[in-house]
Amino acid sequence: MSMVSSAIPHFYSSLSLGFSTKIPRLAVFSRYRNLYSKSFTVKASASLDYSTDKSSISSKTSSWQWKFKDNSIKIHYEEHGDESNAATKNILMMPTISDVSTVEEWRLVAKDILQQSGNVNWRATIVDWPGLGYSDRPKLDYNADVMESFLVDFILDQNSPIGKDLVIIGGGHAATIAIRAAKKGLVKPTAIAAVAPTWSGPLPIVFGRDSKTETRHTLRAPGVGWMMYNILVSNKKSIQSQYKSHVYADSANVTPAIIESRYELTKQKGARYVPAAFLTGQLDPVKTREEFVQLFKGLEGKVPVLVVSTSGAPKRSKAEMEALREAKGVTKFVEVQGALLPHEEYPHLVARELYSFLQDLII
Repeated sequence: MSMVSSAIPHFYSSLSLGFSTKIPRLAVFSRYRNLYSKSFTVKASASLDYSTDKSSISSKTSSWQWKFKDNSIKIHYEEHGDESNAATKNILMMPTISDVSTVEEWRLVAKDILQQSGNVNWRATIVDWPGLGYSDRPKLDYNADVMESFLVDFILDQNSPIGKDLVIIGGGHAATIAIRAAKKGLVKPTAIAAVAPTWSGPLPIVFGRDSKTETRHTLRAPGVGWMMYNILVSNKKSIQSQYKSHVYADSANVTPAIIESRYELTKQKGARYVPAAFLTGQLDPVKTREEFVQLFKGLEGKVPVLVVSTSGAPKRSKAEMEALREAKGVTKFVEVQGALLPHEEYPHLVARELYSFLQDLII
């Protein structure tokens, strides 16, 4: 346990991210001619302009029952949209998978996008992953395949709140899992936006991917598991340290309210099971940088992909971004302020780039 504790300060700064700026040939995706021109990088500007106040926009929370094997898991989600009868296009926002993942990450981004004046009435659904946020947290053998199955079922189930013409927006591991599901053809979104995508859990980076997984089993154990969890994850000082060192780019943006909110999430029943899987790499969608590159390449000419990079990403994360700069399959690459959670720290900047991407999809 002491070895794990001593490594914690380095965990999240070691997360691997990947982005690309190479644009597929114009002939492949003529309907997205505004997107496919040449390789480019964009620095995001700082403000949003709303020409019309959409007072009819509403928000509501609800739940959906996910049937997985012998389990019925209550999934928490939020719907944000215009209550008018106008035709809509749908956005699914997936929170970053981490020990303090929550729908709260995306609320301001959703609000900003929906309030902008345009020719399309966008509707946003934000959903908590099973075992995280405000969803049920049963004791399962969580891995990337389980999370991918959830994403696919949530989108395709006949009782799902998700509609057609779907754009998937995800942060961290969520983005990469969505890319993987699309590459397999399990889901067929109109487009995907990957915001600060990650692919590796902390422990495999620190100790190597072939290391043994006793830590994961220990974290899941009834007694010592809770003790380790309270030291490593469910600890206000630990959460604050993570946010200030690498989750946020500006430590001044880490408020007591944010820490308190995230701390409360770690105290819910069953809260330690997904973090145990995340920390030990069980939720990793790929195992190598090369596999990560191939995920994006697999969508070339099939699905437009936006990647949002961050100027304040940790050193190792930034190196992964640069490694994917010339990868195929990424339609547009932009860079905004932030570190590993830019959509929460700088929602207006991220919303601006996402809305621009959404507008380019409309012909």
